[in-house]
Amino acid sequence: MTSWTPAEVDPDVPSAARIYDYLLGGSHNFGPDRELADKLLAVQPNVADIARRNRAFLRRAVLFMAAAGIRQFLDLGSGIPTAGNVHEIAQQAAPGSRVVYVDYEGIAVAHSELLLAGNENAAVVQRDVTRPDEVLAADGTRRLIDFSRPVGLLAVTIGHYLPPATDPVGVFARYRDAVAPGSHLALSHLTDDFAGLHGDAIVETMRSTQNNVFPRTRARVLELFGDFALVAPGLVTTSGWRPDDSTAAAVDPEEDGLYAGVAVKT
Repeated sequence: MTSWTPAEVDPDVPSAARIYDYLLGGSHNFGPDRELADKLLAVQPNVADIARRNRAFLRRAVLFMAAAGIRQFLDLGSGIPTAGNVHEIAQQAAPGSRVVYVDYEGIAVAHSELLLAGNENAAVVQRDVTRPDEVLAADGTRRLIDFSRPVGLLAVTIGHYLPPATDPVGVFARYRDAVAPGSHLALSHLTDDFAGLHGDAIVETMRSTQNNVFPRTRARVLELFGDFALVAPGLVTTSGWRPDDSTAAAVDPEEDGLYAGVAVKT
């Protein structure tokens, strides 16, 4: 166990947050996480590219929201902090922006607390995103988020970790209902619509982790937006959503492996 490992964390059981951290070049992961990531790379060789394109989508979505006047963000399933965190992007674009990170993984929360020490406009709450009422009522959420004002909801690569038994559509609906008109929802989600993504192999590989994955079709992903209005270009793949000069576009958009979009509550 390392100095940044909470006592309740079992380093022998791979975690999606730590695998993602490893794929992005981070250091807050263990041998079992790296071994599992290598297995993912064996079945899906471009999985690290998928992770990087997803992280780039997050950046562009936050900047888009900030340009639209959003000054408070709720990041669901935020994971382990790495380069380009939401509060860094938002507070640089719009100083004073407030950010609440939500995750239940111990290392993600512990490292976030270290990173956010002294930042009065950012906090992390350790909650299960499938229990929206607990997330919305958490002290950190209530301190920083004014739900009478527009909120930027971020659900980037969290939906595909929600099993059908948790009612993902209902979970997303609860968050959408809690925010004011003018709020934005950004999400990305693994899909098995594309022949280039070996969804069955990824699902099988992830069974040995704390986090199974549940790829969904485009129609199912669209349900998570509810009656929010998608902004152009709609629901596309990660590198296809408002690419900029820094976007590493896929040779084939289907290689992104994830649907991505941003929608607004009218």
